Amino acid sequence: MARAPLLQLNDISLTFGGNPVFAGLDLVVQPGDRLALVGRNGSGKSTLMKVMAGLVEPDAGARILSPGTSTGYMEQEPDLSGFATLGDFAASDLAHGEEYRVEMVAEGLKLDPATPVATASGGERRRAALAKLLAEAPELMLLDEPTNHLDIEAIGWLEAQLAETRSAYVLISHDRAFLRALTRGTLWIDRGAVRRQDRGFAHFEEWRDKVWADEDEARHKLDRKIKAEARWAVEGISARRKRNQGRVRNLAALREERAGMIRRQGAAAMALEGGSQSGKRVIEARGISKRFGDRTILREFSLRIHRGERVAFVGPNGAGKTTLLKILTGDLPPDTGEVKLGTNLQMAIFDQNRAALDPEMSLWDSLTGDLDMRVSGRADQVMVRGQPRHVVGYLKDFLFDEAQARAPVRSLSGGERARLLLARIMARESNLLVLDEPTNDLDVETLDLLQELLSDYEGTVLLVSHDRDFLDRVASTTIAMEGDGRAAVYAGGWSDYQAQRKAHQMPEVIEKPNRSGPKSRSSERNDPQGLSFTQKHRLEVLPAEIERLEAEIAKLEEFLSDPELFTREPAKFEKASSALIQRQTALAAAEEEWLDLAQKAEG
Repeated sequence: MARAPLLQLNDISLTFGGNPVFAGLDLVVQPGDRLALVGRNGSGKSTLMKVMAGLVEPDAGARILSPGTSTGYMEQEPDLSGFATLGDFAASDLAHGEEYRVEMVAEGLKLDPATPVATASGGERRRAALAKLLAEAPELMLLDEPTNHLDIEAIGWLEAQLAETRSAYVLISHDRAFLRALTRGTLWIDRGAVRRQDRGFAHFEEWRDKVWADEDEARHKLDRKIKAEARWAVEGISARRKRNQGRVRNLAALREERAGMIRRQGAAAMALEGGSQSGKRVIEARGISKRFGDRTILREFSLRIHRGERVAFVGPNGAGKTTLLKILTGDLPPDTGEVKLGTNLQMAIFDQNRAALDPEMSLWDSLTGDLDMRVSGRADQVMVRGQPRHVVGYLKDFLFDEAQARAPVRSLSGGERARLLLARIMARESNLLVLDEPTNDLDVETLDLLQELLSDYEGTVLLVSHDRDFLDRVASTTIAMEGDGRAAVYAGGWSDYQAQRKAHQMPEVIEKPNRSGPKSRSSERNDPQGLSFTQKHRLEVLPAEIERLEAEIAKLEEFLSDPELFTREPAKFEKASSALIQRQTALAAAEEEWLDLAQKAEG
């Protein structure tokens, strides 16, 4: 028997500020769906997700949630008012005694639940929202950019969690590798309509290009037909007025159809222009180190960066990537050693915190207020790589329309803010680009263009990113911050770094038994580190969980023992049978987990 959809949107229409966002939109989310939600920045992805979550009321249409279905929404800017700590917020909707779930997911997300809300950073707040959703484990999870502010290790942990969950989910993410690994279907927002393909994100670009090619062909055919009909009308309409009024009406209908075609938004016209050539040696660091209090950020480290290199910095959050970047660019002095910058450097910096953007300033003022971009005596023009440009014309290169020019920066989406910051730095001539998390929130098409621009850029690039796919496409050298102040240099991008590190570690794995002798199973279990916090907590709470599952199974078995139930109420019989199977599976897993943890604890 087919299962009912978890969520349906029927004939949804929504308008913001007089501009239609959706019209006549239909959407269905089924149990087990693992969907990527993709589309251009500003196309309405986050808005659609809020409609799905029931947080935005459409102007018309219906949102239908299957009875009893639980949903959870992870938003980009969660409201934590009224909570003392991030843990209080994350556990706020859990039943009494289930707060341990927050501790479990917090460990994987590298979140300290005791962090006061008042001092939490934007990234910590978003991780708390993600921890809340994962701890609640609803039947439908709606995740808006969950990988932002996560390092690569935490992204890997989240990827594993979502791969194993039974919940259905819809994902908005700029991280190609994350989407390819997790999704089985794709929802594509394009010009106010949502298309669905029951294939994962790995097939999206092929599908998109085919749709666009078919549109172009249909448009060209229609243009040719209109041209032919218009020629006939000019040459012969007066002689055939009475017989061919139908053909005249057909021409009008063709023109109306052509006018109704919504032209898709083109790619951003971003451009990077190298300034005068820098010296061959761009940066040389010798024996540099850095400490903050008792914490060692960087131990003795030396590096040479030559003109044209694309150097990526990777590692966990807090490992010191941005600190090392600031030391290498002369923004922060090292405690020991020295850094020599090459000659004739023209540096342009993309800041991960978007600190160069004032949320209260308009887009217009954000450009004209920049001293490096100001055109003397002209308030409506900016200097772009040595040439004056009208503000609105330059903003249109980055896919902003004229109405947005006077809007405040705070009204922009995350991706639009990233594009505005790119507009500022790309206006300058440069030969050294410093990009700290430039990929956050950018859509697939803009990421493609940025990657192409960096590949063709004649200068040098220093890049911090957690986007594995982007690192593989761009980086020629990877510097890994490996913890405890250690930094190591590897050739190539992320995948190359992983392969080299694995090859380097393999001899150590082989040699260890030879140095210490063979280990018995009991000696392996007697790990000097013991159980982790999460494992200890699981060992404590599993007996109660097992008892609860056993009680629920007994109730379900009693309910299903009624011989008339299937005939009388087939829907309830099916739901109870499914619930019984789920709980029996969960019980077996819980008992096996308890046995494994108990053995480890006892050694």
